[in-house]
Amino acid sequence: MKLSLFQYLLRMGDTTLVLSQRLSECCGHGPALEEDLALTNVSLDLLGQARLWLTLAGEVEGRGRDEDQLAYLRDAPDYRNYLLVEHPNGHYGDVIARQFFFDAWHYFLLQALCVSSDERVAAIAEKSLKEVTYHVRRSSDLMVRLGDGTPESHARMQASVQAFWPYVGELFADDETTSDLAGRKVTISHAALWPDWLAHVRQILAEATLTPPDPDEANHPAYRGGTVGRHTEALGFVLAQMQHLQRTYPGASW
Repeated sequence: MKLSLFQYLLRMGDTTLVLSQRLSECCGHGPALEEDLALTNVSLDLLGQARLWLTLAGEVEGRGRDEDQLAYLRDAPDYRNYLLVEHPNGHYGDVIARQFFFDAWHYFLLQALCVSSDERVAAIAEKSLKEVTYHVRRSSDLMVRLGDGTPESHARMQASVQAFWPYVGELFADDETTSDLAGRKVTISHAALWPDWLAHVRQILAEATLTPPDPDEANHPAYRGGTVGRHTEALGFVLAQMQHLQRTYPGASW
């Protein structure tokens, strides 16, 4: 169980960390000041959650690595984040569509983790859920506003939904790690999250006058592999930027 828990904690920590880094790239580039600040706050929320997950991962591993070492001193093949979050930002509609799909999944997963048999996991989930409840409300609202906006914003959002849809299947794929932990009540089978997630997504897309893609299109194996270290080239660029200072000045502190 120790190895499975360590891998799962890395998965949670890496995913929130990489998405936080992606969102930080938007700082100063939001379409309005209020939205710019809101997106930056979401990035900071995710960074705080990543620290909690990676700190616990280091404790479970028992090799003396803290959250900073796990974040800054691992290469791309050692990262366990989902491919969805490492995808380049693109235009603002892309950022919101990616965030919406992730937020909805994140919300339902954290709800399940709040009753984890591991009290440490449950505590992190409970704290994070308060923030993610706002995240999913915000991204859902923006999907409706952009999808049901101008003809151009509608077309862009529809294209964004189609572009990111193939990546969502990985979020619900179970493997030895999730199966082992689900059997011990540490987490839930990720496949069990799909019905609630799909229902919420369809509801919001309907309000946004957007057409939901075929659910089967979310199950393409070519869009999976992040949880076992098979990433797109995009992650390498994300980590190069994020880890630059620590790699250049090892052990630097201030």
